[in-house]
Amino acid sequence: MEANEVLVIGMFATFIALLFTGIPVAYVLGGVGVLFAAVGYFADIYLDTFTGLDYLTLGLVVNRIFKIMDNWILVALPMFIFMGNMLDKSGIAEKLMGSMQQLFGRVHGGLAITVMAIGIILAASTGIIGASVVLLTVMSLPTMMRQGYHLPLALGTVASAGTLGILLPPSIMLVIMADQLGLSVGDLFMGAIIPGLLLGGLYIAYILIVGLLSPSSAPVPADVQKVEWRLVARVLKDIFPTVVLIFVVLGSIFAGIATPTEASGIGALGATMLAAFNRKLSFKVIKEVLMSTYGTTAYIFMIFLGATCFALVLRELGGDELIESFLSGLPFGPYGIIAFILGIIFLLGFFLDWIEITLIALPLLAPVVSSLGIEIDGHGVVDNPSLVWFVMLVAMALQTSFLTPPVGFALFYLKGVCPPEVELKQIYRGVIPFIIIQLVALVCLVVWPQLVLWFPSVAYG
Repeated sequence: MEANEVLVIGMFATFIALLFTGIPVAYVLGGVGVLFAAVGYFADIYLDTFTGLDYLTLGLVVNRIFKIMDNWILVALPMFIFMGNMLDKSGIAEKLMGSMQQLFGRVHGGLAITVMAIGIILAASTGIIGASVVLLTVMSLPTMMRQGYHLPLALGTVASAGTLGILLPPSIMLVIMADQLGLSVGDLFMGAIIPGLLLGGLYIAYILIVGLLSPSSAPVPADVQKVEWRLVARVLKDIFPTVVLIFVVLGSIFAGIATPTEASGIGALGATMLAAFNRKLSFKVIKEVLMSTYGTTAYIFMIFLGATCFALVLRELGGDELIESFLSGLPFGPYGIIAFILGIIFLLGFFLDWIEITLIALPLLAPVVSSLGIEIDGHGVVDNPSLVWFVMLVAMALQTSFLTPPVGFALFYLKGVCPPEVELKQIYRGVIPFIIIQLVALVCLVVWPQLVLWFPSVAYG
């Protein structure tokens, strides 16, 4: 084994070991990169090796960091984060919860369907998992418990609805993925719409089936009102401003009227106007939204800096070539290798946030997928269709890992705001059917790639 291969394995081993020490991931990434640059430099001097690492390697990091901070696409991140945080404070979700619950009140599982529908709307307007899970839990779980819902069903519904934000645009994860892989943000946003709606539709179908087969698990409230046109009109009135905002933000991107960065600014302004319209805008709210946006943005960009240092040193050592040769040499065939890669990403999702996976693993694994020769029809208008398809598979695999016990991130968000009597094992039981549904949806994307590529091709065609 050559010196560079030993150092690559050592980098990964050190990174994994330091994760369990509680040191912030950004510091671990940057620290490991600097450490192994020094190890390679001194190995070349004293051990007569040639790793190619020296002080100039760390000099290149400075150039990479400047390019990150000069990246116009990434300006969309704080804007979309601000938009999501402001919508959380605007009171829109609470109004929708009240009116939509009455609309679906006569259906067994109507409240759960309402939660799922609001989860889809929140996903398409905020794109922030933690915020969606916490908001849906606080708003709906006590009501579902009072109405006598089977607790695992209620918990699974809230957790799965909240995680849709990682997939449906304007997901900030898709923005970063597009930047890292050199893909169009618009392609990824359009490619994610049908998979996201498919997943939401499968969730709702499951809830309806449970309500049909076991009415006591999803009871109808005693004080349910008769559905009248006046109620339908009120629901449409409550949902209209959010739908318009989503349409303006995504529609301007899809139509080529605005770049994702410009559309994110429109979204941030629109969310602020909605909060003002609902009389929720105040100095206190603005301060809370700004501080939350600053914190999240700083967290993401700090990991950007650490990951840049780590990835540069890894590439200087030939780590990307080593990983590509290993994966390409597996005797599984192209789709078997795809399944193996998704399994790795699924496992990484237990220990790492999606940001680290997107910045470290995805740029290393994407060239392997491009080299497999999987032919997917982009209809002549979608650039690099196999990579767009692969990104959607990764997004859904990550979403599944965030729901999967024992260490799914969404489960801990949910547990943190649940009533004290809710046990973790009840949350685990509740999410299992939804995990199975996600795996079914993932298989559908593998079998029918046009679920990802059809909408972009129609929009551009």
